[in-house]
Amino acid sequence: MAELDPVIHADARLRAMSALNTLGLHESIAFPKLRGILGMTAGNLSTHLRKLEDAGYITQQKLIEGRSPATYVGITATGVAAFEAYKAQLIQLL
Repeated sequence: MAELDPVIHADARLRAMSALNTLGLHESIAFPKLRGILGMTAGNLSTHLRKLEDAGYITQQKLIEGRSPATYVGITATGVAAFEAYKAQLIQLL
């Protein structure tokens, strides 16, 4: 049996991937909204999102809206595939 993906398996990253997976491809969510949904601090969420982005599982798009910076987060096709594989491995393990 294959091991669970350690990038996704951390609690905070699993929660983030679960939330982003509900959006689907080509959709994104504002960083503050995701932070509120997950109940995480901005610094903690940023750290975990960076690890997911480094793995190619998510994208972060930084924009300027008016005079304020805004960050939008979305899942990639690689992220969807990794999350589906993670779920299948977890079901097999159970």
